[in-house]
Amino acid sequence: MTAAHHLWRPASGCGPDCLPRPGEVPTVPVARRLVRLVGVLGMLAAGAGLAALLPALPAEARRSAVRRWARGTARACGVRLVVRGRLPRRRALVVANHLSWLDILAVLAVAPARMLAKREVRDWPLIGLLAAAAGALFVDRARPRALPATVARVAAALRAGHPVAVFPEGTTWCGVLPGCRPGGGFRPAVFQAAVDAGAPVVPVRIGYRLAGAAPDPTTAPGFLGDESLGRSVWRVLGARGLTAEVTVAAALHPGAGADRRLLARAAEAAVRLPMPRPAAAPPAPTLRVGVGLAA
Repeated sequence: MTAAHHLWRPASGCGPDCLPRPGEVPTVPVARRLVRLVGVLGMLAAGAGLAALLPALPAEARRSAVRRWARGTARACGVRLVVRGRLPRRRALVVANHLSWLDILAVLAVAPARMLAKREVRDWPLIGLLAAAAGALFVDRARPRALPATVARVAAALRAGHPVAVFPEGTTWCGVLPGCRPGGGFRPAVFQAAVDAGAPVVPVRIGYRLAGAAPDPTTAPGFLGDESLGRSVWRVLGARGLTAEVTVAAALHPGAGADRRLLARAAEAAVRLPMPRPAAAPPAPTLRVGVGLAA
């Protein structure tokens, strides 16, 4: 690969040091983890059947089916979904930060959009089949010259009334640890599609927390650096009380001839806002029995 290709392809500065250390994540028993694994495999098998059915469904039914599949798969993983805000019902370029493969499920569970994914996803077992059937747009990150054609396809999808979801950082970043860079910056190229199509841009912030742990975000579901997908999935299946929080920011409406770089910065600023801390639960009532004992 040429040096130009290396410069064009995003490279994350995150790696194993950004992931939780052994013992830092509360876990479920191995038997429970295996039950979750069976559930996920079942949802993947259902996804294969859904992939064959999707092309024959009307657009609204197709989006509803993808949304239900994504939510069911997240539940099978043991992940609870919390959504703040509402996405527009019509076409939009949905842009989000990127930490994990779980981000894809989180976006599809909220906004069953056509995903802009790297070409390698097409070759993933079952997932690639379902992504293609759901109308995913694939980009070859090793071919910079193909980028204008990809932007044109995204603009065409927006003009046709389809929502399109993209992770403009181009790769995964943790962005939540002290001293860690918040991400690689939103690359502006895809924002040109929204400008050309006259479509709104909807920033979406994705974060994760663990129940019973500190209120700060966690990188437990991270898929960072050279870690294998299987290892990341196994860690998620074993996590206790993992919650995915999806916050939808106000839509940005670019005018004709808007600067895609300024649009990208505005969307990135909306996504970089800190995750809202969960409201403190009221203290549980205490029933006193006898002297000095509490139930």
